Amino acid sequence: MDAAPAHARAAAADPRLIVALDLPTIGEARDLVEQIGDAVSFYKIGLQLLAGHGMSLAGELRDQGRQVFLDWKLHDIGATVEKATAAIACFEAGDFLTVHAEPQVLKAAVAGRGSSALKILGVTVLTSLNDDDLKAIGYGLGVEALVERRIRQVQDAGADGVIASPQEAALARKIGGPNFLVVTPGVRPAGASLDDQARAATPADALKAGASHLVVGRPVANAQDPRAAALAIVEEMRAV
Repeated sequence: MDAAPAHARAAAADPRLIVALDLPTIGEARDLVEQIGDAVSFYKIGLQLLAGHGMSLAGELRDQGRQVFLDWKLHDIGATVEKATAAIACFEAGDFLTVHAEPQVLKAAVAGRGSSALKILGVTVLTSLNDDDLKAIGYGLGVEALVERRIRQVQDAGADGVIASPQEAALARKIGGPNFLVVTPGVRPAGASLDDQARAATPADALKAGASHLVVGRPVANAQDPRAAALAIVEEMRAV
């Protein structure tokens, strides 16, 4: 494991870049963090790892001075979401936590985090979905209209920001204002495969649109040299 002190990591890392540890095992996630070294200071842990020992990994990363995005995407009745959020906040292993951007869920998560520093982010519309997908699910709104409604619901609930695709980042920034967190998955360096992302953009374009943080997974994790891939993204980000 990279043992470099936090100040050394910060020299290379840009805290706006969040690398997704979407890997099958904790061991593979630890290996990737070690390969990346000082190039990244912020990691996302999603359901694949959280279903196993992901919270323990989150604690390890925080102990090393790194930031952690816990991508739980909580979605349940208000009482359950409030208790789950309180348990996560007590663990003190995360900086960001996702919940689905529905009024009852958002308000419960805000209540559950209490006085902790945990930031609550509402998931607007998953980046794998487009207008046709929403119609098939049964929504009467298209992507942009639904995202706008959910951004406003996040604000009304007192949450800290949203998860929104690069295409909706400008809208989120316009509605949310300068301190609103706009975390954008679906970010792909120029020439990279879109994989399953229906609404993607380059790092530079996402930041110009209003993103505060970028989530990048496979372009770093699947690279021959993950550290070099991360540094190339950081270089593009810092040029904006």
